[in-house]
Amino acid sequence: MEKLIITAAICGAEVLKEHNPAVPYTVEEMVREAKSAYDAGASIIHLHVRYDDGTPTQDKARFNEIIEAIKKVIPDVIIQPSTGGAVGMSNDERLQPTELLPEMATLDCGTCNFGGDEIFENTENTIKYFGDRMIKLGIKPELEVFDKSMIDMALRLQKKGYISTPMHFDFVMGVNGGITGDLRDFVFLRESIPADATYTVAGVGKFEFPLAMAAIIDGGNVRVGFEDNVYLSKGVLAKSNSELVAKVVRMAKELGREIATPTEARKILGLKAI
Repeated sequence: MEKLIITAAICGAEVLKEHNPAVPYTVEEMVREAKSAYDAGASIIHLHVRYDDGTPTQDKARFNEIIEAIKKVIPDVIIQPSTGGAVGMSNDERLQPTELLPEMATLDCGTCNFGGDEIFENTENTIKYFGDRMIKLGIKPELEVFDKSMIDMALRLQKKGYISTPMHFDFVMGVNGGITGDLRDFVFLRESIPADATYTVAGVGKFEFPLAMAAIIDGGNVRVGFEDNVYLSKGVLAKSNSELVAKVVRMAKELGREIATPTEARKILGLKAI
């Protein structure tokens, strides 16, 4: 069984300090949370960025500022910018961080009702546009899927040349409007991807750690962090992203899975060595 790749989604675009005071906004806070997650065992930092007041942005300059600051402290970490951005952003606005040529970036594979009037829109043409951009720039996409139909979309577009192989999926489970975080649904998604594909599970809220356990046992990979869940256990706020990562590390050790370093994660995912 391959070593476990842990991704830390340190802030997201929606979670606020009102939800947990440790959620990072500033450059210094982002570096603090990235470093703490890395030290705890994360080899990938899934990155959204904010302005100092907490406003989410896809501004290339802000991404560059924060990525450079993180890389000064942890130069070997894999930084995976989000191209999801926030609800209402245009395609080109969302794609700005790809201009920085990261090793990986997310590619959302379908539209999802996030609740109320919020619709996270990803048309087929949007997915093609993003996929084509990543192929041309040599960026490995992490295919974010919120239900089974999005896997089907990714497989269909891969056959048309818009997504390279081997594919890497992120099962985002438990989001309002998407598939639930039940074990039944994890198995459904897991059995729907190609045999040569890799995957990560991002369980939202109460589903974070049960799904992490399932992925560890199955040989998959795990994403945790404030973007998905701000609690270490029921009613107990995590003091940092590192606490969430450290909990997954403890779980993995109990189950006999070793933790991948960034170098090992690059090999597993087919990224270029640095």
